[in-house]
Amino acid sequence: MTILDFRLPILDSKIQNPKFSIQNPKSKIQNLDIRWLGLVDYQEAWELQHDLVEKRARGLCPDTLLLLEHPHVITRGRGYNGKTLVHTDYPIYDIERGGDITYHGPGQLVGYPILHLKERNLLIGHYLRLLEQVLIDSLASFNLSAERLKGFTGVWVRGKKIASIGVAVKSWVSYHGFALNVTTDLSQFQSLYPCGLEPQQMTSLERLLGTSPDLPTVRTHVQNAFRHHFSDKT
Repeated sequence: MTILDFRLPILDSKIQNPKFSIQNPKSKIQNLDIRWLGLVDYQEAWELQHDLVEKRARGLCPDTLLLLEHPHVITRGRGYNGKTLVHTDYPIYDIERGGDITYHGPGQLVGYPILHLKERNLLIGHYLRLLEQVLIDSLASFNLSAERLKGFTGVWVRGKKIASIGVAVKSWVSYHGFALNVTTDLSQFQSLYPCGLEPQQMTSLERLLGTSPDLPTVRTHVQNAFRHHFSDKT
């Protein structure tokens, strides 16, 4: 099994791969399945991703976006250096994605795209930029001007990080994905340095808007933006 660690945007989306181009990420795609799973234990979601990756690589299922929330949990990516966790009573998972350590919990919208990148003519750098754009477009629906930060993967608003991204790839099929802080309890980040950042650098839609946004509404905006960038069907 080959796992690719793409923690930082080290690949420029303009670089051409001699085997395939990145001009049209929708060119061969007929179907996109988007599933809302609700609150799902991390282990269960992790196993589901592995199952779908195997099926997608064999052509037994369409590209799929899993949307869900997790109970309180800590995940550590391949970039974890052993120094950024202060203390936690939550379960800890060491996983295949790129990136450092982060927290998942209620009020955070998590997305796991299971996409065949080669069939979509996507290089990894371009794929990461598209995931960022999905979240940037979704946040624009709330009149928030989100942006990328040079040297980091993820999405930022007013100098603080609102969404994290970390992916893995097996047989050209992506898994893991993004986490958008909606009504996330930001104090949960105090026990670690999320993605190597200071805990106070994290923010949420709730904090930025001054009110608690409706998670189904946020989910709808994310689904629509994802379909716009990754599907021929809107």
